Amino acid sequence: MFTTIESFIQEYQMESTTTQQLLDTLTDESLQQTQAEGYRPLGYIAWHLVHAERGMLYGTGLKFESPAAVNSPPAEAAVIAEAYRTTTQNILNAIRTQWTDEDLQTVVPMFGMQWTISATLYSFLKHEIHHRGQLIILMRQAGLPVIGAYGPAKEQWAAIGRPVPTL
Repeated sequence: MFTTIESFIQEYQMESTTTQQLLDTLTDESLQQTQAEGYRPLGYIAWHLVHAERGMLYGTGLKFESPAAVNSPPAEAAVIAEAYRTTTQNILNAIRTQWTDEDLQTVVPMFGMQWTISATLYSFLKHEIHHRGQLIILMRQAGLPVIGAYGPAKEQWAAIGRPVPTL
């Protein structure tokens, strides 16, 4: 859990930078990639990362601008990437100006339970990481390059002068 606003900001900046790099790689064509028939396509998951913040963070009382949730994501990958970039900055600015370290211990209703704002921010980050993993798999299936989030992706080993680990 987070005990200071700055500790969350540092963590969120790192995580959102990785997510942004992935979103910036998407193509319009890749947005339709699914794992299998009947599963959510890549574009839906990418767009979910843009507007999901509204539910979880708005529940804490934080006020910031973000696109409204809609049933269908935009058809243009660049629109999704830019919306994420803008929403991320709006979240960071709102946290810096609306909360203090003490506010992190405030208890709010969340998903039928009582969570501290600190716990909500922790879950918010884990939620993004979870969906980022889904993005990476769908991006590979769509033939897009991916980056490593917590270590090199297969494509990155050569760039660091190391052989690709074998199975």
